[in-house]
Amino acid sequence: MPATDYQGSSTPLTIIGRSLLSMKRDQVHAMESPNDGSASHDFELGSFHRQVADRFHDLASVPTDELLSLPWVWKLLDVFLCCQEEFRLILFNNKAQVIKPPMDRLIAEYYERTVKALDVCNAIRDGIEQIKQWQKLLEIVLCALGDNNGIANNNCCQRALGEGQFRRAKKALIDLAIGMLDEKDSGQALSHRNRSFGRNNNSTSHSKDHHHRPLGHFRSLSWSVSRSWSAARQLLAIGNNLAVPRGSDVVATNGLVMPVYAMGCVLLFVMWALVAAIPCQDRGLQVHFYVPRHFSWAAPLLSLHERILEESKKRDRKNACGLLREIYQLENCTRLLGELTDTVQFPLGEEKEMEVRQRVKELGQVFDAMKEGLEPLEKQVREVFHRIVRSRTEGLDSLGRGNNTE
Repeated sequence: MPATDYQGSSTPLTIIGRSLLSMKRDQVHAMESPNDGSASHDFELGSFHRQVADRFHDLASVPTDELLSLPWVWKLLDVFLCCQEEFRLILFNNKAQVIKPPMDRLIAEYYERTVKALDVCNAIRDGIEQIKQWQKLLEIVLCALGDNNGIANNNCCQRALGEGQFRRAKKALIDLAIGMLDEKDSGQALSHRNRSFGRNNNSTSHSKDHHHRPLGHFRSLSWSVSRSWSAARQLLAIGNNLAVPRGSDVVATNGLVMPVYAMGCVLLFVMWALVAAIPCQDRGLQVHFYVPRHFSWAAPLLSLHERILEESKKRDRKNACGLLREIYQLENCTRLLGELTDTVQFPLGEEKEMEVRQRVKELGQVFDAMKEGLEPLEKQVREVFHRIVRSRTEGLDSLGRGNNTE
């Protein structure tokens, strides 16, 4: 979505509350120190780094079976929103310094990184839409092999399973398997880019055409992302020239360059993790990500980076279209159920029927987890998009006013 389409996004009260409370708490502690502006300024910057560290420590403390799950990815975006809001407050409190060189240049460079992140948000939104298409095929399987109401885990009123139901389920499972092939293997783009955050595309001709096309064979139809767009290249662009601040810049900006660097690293990591988790066009995780460990927030960030990379290298994840935990569970459940449906003979024996119903029940649990987690995640990605646009607009306006004053 182009930035001009943005009509404004209200900041959630919970995030404002957390930000203001944390800043006020730190200000109280600062007032207990000697009444010195420099000490208060240093404390403000130190507080920001500590809060970034604490939030990422929390993200890094989860066990492996929760890492890259829908709730975890939602929480990752919540952390980004909190960090972004506190970063905005720091810039607001130091307006006079922000408009001076070299801070004005460094802030402008950060905003350019955030612009590149907007395309990633759009691509992730398309990936979420792709998963929703898979859900429709899951519903066919659950309706075919579940009970009369299509509820997979209800043991009451179970109907007999016949050849017709299995044919329907097998066709849906095959379509789902094709749709979940990684773009590199299938030779087709996974993304169905028929809308972005700023526009509602209600074209009936598009929807009718897509309805009859197999999943996994959509090409880019977005106004904001071209057919040649690459998530891997976009991540490289976001991380380009993201270097540890020079000592001269630290002195010249009175330390303000350090939060700018921290937010650049946070932005890069969050976008990289989204691309790792969610299907999108030309995924690639080989992004140079180096942060000196003396930063308080470096250890949890690097730990998460290493864990996600290790997850991507596992034998059963190398060719996955996304590392999202629920996608992994979906792949396993559909594969086992598909293998089972290939071996059934009719009339269906009692033991084989029980096995089928158990597999369908497991698939239903994955379906419920996706249904519960996808909508909140999509809203969170949308909020990240709008917050980036709003923060950049505010920041560039401030820089522009500062230059005009001079």
